[in-house]
Amino acid sequence: MSLIHISDLTANDIASIWELAERQDMRIEGRVAWSFEGNGIRTRTSFIQAFQELGLRFVELPNLLKTAERTTDLAAYLDDFYDIYVIRERNHERLAEFAGNSCRAVVNALSSQGHPCEVLTDAYYVNQAIAPIQQARICLWGPPTNVMRSWHELAVVMGFQVTQLCEAAFHEAKPNVRYASSIESSFDIVITDGWPESYANADWSLTTGHLEQMGMPHLLPTPPFTIGREIAFDPVSYAGFTGYRQKNLLLPVQKAMLFYLLNHKKL
Repeated sequence: MSLIHISDLTANDIASIWELAERQDMRIEGRVAWSFEGNGIRTRTSFIQAFQELGLRFVELPNLLKTAERTTDLAAYLDDFYDIYVIRERNHERLAEFAGNSCRAVVNALSSQGHPCEVLTDAYYVNQAIAPIQQARICLWGPPTNVMRSWHELAVVMGFQVTQLCEAAFHEAKPNVRYASSIESSFDIVITDGWPESYANADWSLTTGHLEQMGMPHLLPTPPFTIGREIAFDPVSYAGFTGYRQKNLLLPVQKAMLFYLLNHKKL
């Protein structure tokens, strides 16, 4: 089993991962190859600690998928050395192709099309601290990003609805996603993400006024956030800021993911 999209999992898989995240005693044998494009400060930190705490042996393979080598050859040469790959690679198609060619589990630690590890952690927090995920009123603020796409997938898998507030030009017909261009209701939590480089519209910078209209919900700005772009003010000053401590949950959730995937190896 690989985790390239959240839709690779079932609702039972996710429930099992979240249950494992509560455990302190997980240990498992295995060999990890990890490769991280760009900085990935938080995800890199938590995954390396997860490897260590699980007792996994791990090796960094910088720019694993940047080579011109075919993914089928890379997988065939490397699979005998590793039990699981954790890869942060913007080229989603190449990452998915590698996962399809490998007989080992592959974890998408971020690609252009999804950020499943981040979203499974954020949703775990919502489910534990705010409201059961099927009942939580969740607002995704801004244009589509990899984080938003993973939330869309999670909503389908777990059977709940999210609202995405963004310009009408970005509205799509998607199951379990309600698009809107204006604030029409209250929410329990608002989630932002960094804007694509090609996008800039000051009208869609989230303000405290917007939050007041939404009933002063929890605010989860996906880091690294940029004040003056997706968010107009310093979110740390907001009473409902849910950030620093919430991201500490990356470690237990990522440990649980690795443990679960290694116990559900590809056939």
